[in-house]
Amino acid sequence: MKVVIPMAGRGTRLRPHTLTLPKPLMKIAGKSMIEWIVDEIKQSSDTPVDEVHFIIGNFGEHIEKMLIDTAEKIGATGHIHYQLEALGTGHALYCARKALQDEVFVVFADTIFKGSIAIDKNVDGIIWTMNVDEPEKYGVVKTDADNIITDFIEKPKELVSNNAIVGLYYFKEAQKLRKELDLLIENDARENNEYQLTNCLESLKDNGDKLKCAALNEWLDCGNKQELLATHGRILEIEFPEKTIYVANSAKVDNTKIGKHVSIGEDVHIINSKIENSIIYPGAIIKDSTITNSIIGHHCVVEGLDGSVFLGDYSEYAKA
Repeated sequence: MKVVIPMAGRGTRLRPHTLTLPKPLMKIAGKSMIEWIVDEIKQSSDTPVDEVHFIIGNFGEHIEKMLIDTAEKIGATGHIHYQLEALGTGHALYCARKALQDEVFVVFADTIFKGSIAIDKNVDGIIWTMNVDEPEKYGVVKTDADNIITDFIEKPKELVSNNAIVGLYYFKEAQKLRKELDLLIENDARENNEYQLTNCLESLKDNGDKLKCAALNEWLDCGNKQELLATHGRILEIEFPEKTIYVANSAKVDNTKIGKHVSIGEDVHIINSKIENSIIYPGAIIKDSTITNSIIGHHCVVEGLDGSVFLGDYSEYAKA
């Protein structure tokens, strides 16, 4: 089976951190978002993953190698496709149209999910959802008594369903989706200048495909800095429940109190400080600081900080 991961966006809401690294490669609790996503698919699906296809922008050879390595860690081959214009979710998948054959998972790299993703081979496709309190902010689905999708509604003004689409899909015969994407592009069927995947899903449904709605246990958003920190904390609670912290083996922590929900990367050195609810990326040096609700980038140098800060890579902070 193939996994297709659109991730060409630049993650502007997470700047300055995404100025040097695409959002899906930012690490939380010791692994990148992409690694959490790919590992979760491998562990919770009953079908082996043979290929992982990444749809990216012009990120450079170093990033591409990191992605290929991520696929190879789970025993799959990695493949790179390019989306050089932000023209919507349908356009993103069109850029990897050659991969859309037979069984395919599509997962957008904006969120991390938890929960069983067992495949029902009696349907043509599965769309995973979460029950949300504010469905007007999302695309939602309506279903019949057998959880077969009957309608797709984008950001409904009136309450029609609480089942929000989270960006995880399974297609038993993905060549059918490829055909709909081809028609979408050929007919230049844009909405707000974008080609939307939802239009193709509507066409598949109208052509008789059974698309099932399945629920996830947890859907963890990483859209902005505070959401990323909240997701980071939840991952630590799940993966490291005793202490809810992650400290890389090569990190050095001297005369420092580490509170809950803290990740400390490789070769970090922290001296005479207190840290809680924060991500400290590899190579950072922190002295005489009390840090909370913060993201400290790679190779930053911080001294005398008291509070919250978001520092991009190679930044320096010193109390005046």
